[in-house]
Amino acid sequence: MNIVTPGADILTGWSESHLRLLADGQLIHAQMHAAWQQLLQAAAADGITITIVSAYRSFKRQAAIWQAKCDGLRPVYNLQQQPVSVGSLEGLAKLEAILLYSALPGASRHHWGTELDVYDASAVTSDYRPQLLQSEYQQAGPFYKLHQWLESEAAKFGFFRPYQHYRGGVAAEPWHLSYAPIAKPYMKALTLQTLHQCLLQHPVAEQQAVLANLAQLYQTYVINISEDS
Repeated sequence: MNIVTPGADILTGWSESHLRLLADGQLIHAQMHAAWQQLLQAAAADGITITIVSAYRSFKRQAAIWQAKCDGLRPVYNLQQQPVSVGSLEGLAKLEAILLYSALPGASRHHWGTELDVYDASAVTSDYRPQLLQSEYQQAGPFYKLHQWLESEAAKFGFFRPYQHYRGGVAAEPWHLSYAPIAKPYMKALTLQTLHQCLLQHPVAEQQAVLANLAQLYQTYVINISEDS
């Protein structure tokens, strides 16, 4: 696959030129469409209906999520997935609490169109709303079969789970799929300098603390991923 080095606008969520619209209204990277369809078909043959909760997210959308979490208008959770009061935190501690489950605008892998948060629609009723909680993907949860299937089959189609394991940065997210042939070169292209320039042009909530700690945040929450599954 010939992967063109993306510009900063694609890397940081300011362009949709690389995307393809799916029937469900989600946007994914055009060059991963064939692999995605193959993954869906293979899962269906094993009785699993892989369904997207979230795919591409623009900088503006990520910034809105980030703002709401900084303002305490959306829940923030700790590693045990218990609510955290961000109003009692400030500076780096506040950023780290939010970054456990929500990416910094400009640094979200979802900007690339290569990332998918997924669940198994065939394992629940049609009115079920997935919460994207680790318990849903554990042995007693409805999506444990999907979790196991992805563990053994996803790599055959080029997909892996960058947050399969907690590595001191982003919490484990068994629902998060990434298309390696595109995502890996994109991650290398998203340098600290590119991210810094993006945030200077497009300030976000807690901007002063973000810029003061950006090098550390980049190392811990952007490039610190699981490569093995």
